Amino acid sequence: MAGGSGDDGVRWLDDGEQRSWRAVLRGTRLLERALDEALGDAGIALSEYEIISMLSESPNHRLRMSELASMVVQSRSRLTHTAKRLEERGWVARESCLEDKRGVELVLTAGGLAAVQDISRVHVQSVRDNLVDIMTREQFRAIGDAMAIVRDHLDPEGASGR
Repeated sequence: MAGGSGDDGVRWLDDGEQRSWRAVLRGTRLLERALDEALGDAGIALSEYEIISMLSESPNHRLRMSELASMVVQSRSRLTHTAKRLEERGWVARESCLEDKRGVELVLTAGGLAAVQDISRVHVQSVRDNLVDIMTREQFRAIGDAMAIVRDHLDPEGASGR
């Protein structure tokens, strides 16, 4: 339902807000699908790539599972399932935390590092083709700024990283 505010106290979206909201919703879903399909040709899902990418950028190529789950915005159980698939490929290993033996860290293996270096070319080209290069630098910066506001609102503690 669009327009105005009804007796129910809801501040409904006006027509312009509704168009913008639907563009955001559908655009993000279509973008995620396009990125996932591009990586699918390389034999990996976007959610898997995101994990090995985060590990490749972290000190010693390792992150605590709970921290990584927050960074990739996945539940711990979903991350555990994804990590298992990556382990089966030989790209990651689960190890006790170096500082706290109670915790578990996901560690990128040499094979995983080689995979992320190879697959990153496909991913970056897909990001360029489907987002960065179809708009002006200012438009891309504006989207990044707007989504940073959303991220900071929904994750004020910064658990998902900045």
